Amino acid sequence: MSEDIKISVFGTVGSPLCVASGDGQKVYDRLSTALENERCVVLSFHNITTLTSAFLNSAIGQLYGTFSEEEVRAQLKVEDMEQDDLALLKRVVDNAKLYFKDPEKYSQAVEETQENEDDEPQCDSSEATQLYLER
Repeated sequence: MSEDIKISVFGTVGSPLCVASGDGQKVYDRLSTALENERCVVLSFHNITTLTSAFLNSAIGQLYGTFSEEEVRAQLKVEDMEQDDLALLKRVVDNAKLYFKDPEKYSQAVEETQENEDDEPQCDSSEATQLYLER
């Protein structure tokens, strides 16, 4: 078996700030190519100071739409991640697995949640101020 490929997030993004989904796409492109070629990848977060779910969704979450959970789990390892970033990664992966299991159902649930929020009465600030003053 060939040697693991090590991908530096810092080297790929060129910054310690991993916040944009476009930067995550750069990482995804490299990961996807390696996984398609059945290579094992070690993804290093060394020197990364800021990480967002948007970045992780793009970089890692979308892998679950192309590859099985078993393939991702067997071929991708992460290292040099802070504990809070590992917790964020777990949430991203859990959500991605749910989404890609049934994208239509997941999208419908999000839409229903948004509709319920839209049904709640809203006051403009002048109305809210008037209600407060009447107390």
